[in-house]
Amino acid sequence: MNKKLLFIIFLTIAFFSCKHEYTPKPPGYMRIDFPKKEYQHYSNNSPYRFDFPTYAKIELDKEKNSEAFWINIVFPKLNGKIYISYKEINNNLSKYIEDSRKFAYKHTVKADAINEKIYYNKEKNVYGILYDIKGNTASNIQFFLTDSTTHFLRGALYFNARPNKDSLAPVVKFIRTDILNLIETFEWVDKQKSN
Repeated sequence: MNKKLLFIIFLTIAFFSCKHEYTPKPPGYMRIDFPKKEYQHYSNNSPYRFDFPTYAKIELDKEKNSEAFWINIVFPKLNGKIYISYKEINNNLSKYIEDSRKFAYKHTVKADAINEKIYYNKEKNVYGILYDIKGNTASNIQFFLTDSTTHFLRGALYFNARPNKDSLAPVVKFIRTDILNLIETFEWVDKQKSN
């Protein structure tokens, strides 16, 4: 009987000692293999030209409200798109700048911060502002470029995914360098001089 009692006690202790405490694990995200940074030139009879990545493609904007020279820079493998709109200035530069600011600051509700970086290239006559929008926002980067007299271009990066700053952060950082390259290589095309 002592052996049976010892065996039951041993089994009871063994059974209860094997219980593991549950430790919550943080969510994991898929690993993203980024392509090599290489750029190609875009002009396509537009009033502007710039360099864009070889792993992206440019599509004409076919929305019903789109206008001449509106394009989208599509990143198929990264599920993102930069919407580019172009306007000619007719004494309405301040309206376009204010509209761009309003579009960027519409994300204030979800944004942790919005940082502005001013661009100024007197040699190429290109001036603008880049808006870095931090947080779980629909658009993480927006910008505009102008020559302040004739041309105005606005861009906004969106992803075809639910906003999640943790999972999108590496992709936003990767595409941000492409946007900076676009801005730094950007030039206005004077149709009279190019003819």
